[in-house]
Amino acid sequence: MNVKDPAFAKNSPQLFYGWLVVAGGFAVTFVGFGCVYSFSAFIDSLQQDFGASRGSVSLVFSLAGFLYFAVGMVSGPLADRFGSRRTALIGMILIGIGLALASAAQSLAQVYAAYGLGVGLGVGCSYVPAMGAVQRWFIKSRGFASGLASSGIGAGTLVVPPLVALFIVHLGWREAYLLLGVLATIVGVAAALLIENDPRDRGLYPDGDSKAALLQPGPATAPSAGLSIAAAVKSKRFLGLYAACLFCAFGVFVPFVHLAPYAIDHGMAKSSAVLLVSVIGVGSTVGRFFLGGLADRLGRRLSLLAMFVGMAASLPIWALSTTFWPLAAFAFVFGVAYGGWVALLPSVVMDYFGGRNVSGIIGVLYTSAGIGTLIGPSAAGFAFDISHSYTLPIFVSAAGNVIAALIMALTSETAGDEATKPGAAAV
Repeated sequence: MNVKDPAFAKNSPQLFYGWLVVAGGFAVTFVGFGCVYSFSAFIDSLQQDFGASRGSVSLVFSLAGFLYFAVGMVSGPLADRFGSRRTALIGMILIGIGLALASAAQSLAQVYAAYGLGVGLGVGCSYVPAMGAVQRWFIKSRGFASGLASSGIGAGTLVVPPLVALFIVHLGWREAYLLLGVLATIVGVAAALLIENDPRDRGLYPDGDSKAALLQPGPATAPSAGLSIAAAVKSKRFLGLYAACLFCAFGVFVPFVHLAPYAIDHGMAKSSAVLLVSVIGVGSTVGRFFLGGLADRLGRRLSLLAMFVGMAASLPIWALSTTFWPLAAFAFVFGVAYGGWVALLPSVVMDYFGGRNVSGIIGVLYTSAGIGTLIGPSAAGFAFDISHSYTLPIFVSAAGNVIAALIMALTSETAGDEATKPGAAAV
């Protein structure tokens, strides 16, 4: 019997390979975003060594964030055409190179180039392809699988920043960047090798089901079905998602950069301040892991809208808090909603537009988050330099999420899934 026969795969006791793709996505996001969100641990050192303002240092993160979202517009279509594994491998190597070069920087401009370009391009080459690949391997369990893969972001946020803070204390910030780059390359490359673009490449069907299960009436969810990128981006649903993510992104990454400095400004030890970023990671992991599966039952569109509301509701807690435990409560609640937002977006895109070009469509969508990330964290830093307060940036961030929720509510209930309209798959 041919072991690549789908019927054999269905009855085989072996683990469905889709879960190894999920594991690869988890590890890739763990490495990539763990490195990105450890940036807050370096802010004080970079300010002191280069005599820079908080806004100027924050721009390092904003540049990296803009690039890792914007590059998805290129890496997504490349992954659809050439395979997600190749692009993810390139991304992991770029992250390692960028961190190693940042360790040797002699000016803040060189940090912009090394960290901003290296890490930004690296995450951009790996994140969208990895998440796009996961969508193709699942239908019934797509929300759960997507949440599980993207929970690597939360786990990375939990583990890497405090680990980096220890490296900085015992080795120095330059050595910390170098060691982080070596670890990122080793773990990231191994993880990327697990990623595979399409279950058909292994003679399998999504969820490990037989072909008959895919012939039941329902949306065009097979990996080969769906809209072209051009048709998708012209649809009202895509424009609504794009606008919602744009408004959300102006503030969603502000806590990752500025929560730790805010806590230090209010008298907390650096170790405790960096730990708050890890608490966001704890909440994010909970949100991705549990809300993804829950959304499969309650509805992914409605659940995504609820994540915007959750982020908006949590941010005022930050503005009113000056001690560790209230800030930790904010970090956890915000992390849950943020994690759910990131976990659900790829699944909603697949629901709306099908799987044929899912990585490319996700990549175009994420340019909205790139624009918001470029502006939001650095603008918050410059606002602090002027006013010595984060109150205005916090409430602007909350307002952006309120607007995002309203846009989502007004645009998500259009008639019929785009991918199921007559002729959609042939567009």
